[in-house]
Amino acid sequence: MVSIAVDLNRCQGYAQCAFLAPEIFTMHGDEALLYDPDPDEAHREKLAQAAAACPVQAILVDAVDEPAEAVPGGR
Repeated sequence: MVSIAVDLNRCQGYAQCAFLAPEIFTMHGDEALLYDPDPDEAHREKLAQAAAACPVQAILVDAVDEPAEAVPGGR
């Protein structure tokens, strides 16, 4: 599972994230960023690209590990 957070105080509305990962990020007006804090795992690569492209590094991607008992073969 992937979770993300955006530092909205740091975000300047450049919209690079919305351009690269529109499934996760959208701009509301000129400056308000809306985003899905728990995006689908299938969007991981686009999310990584969007986070890397943020000029002010406002996007934090935090991969959350599943509990071991939920992983096949886990301990």
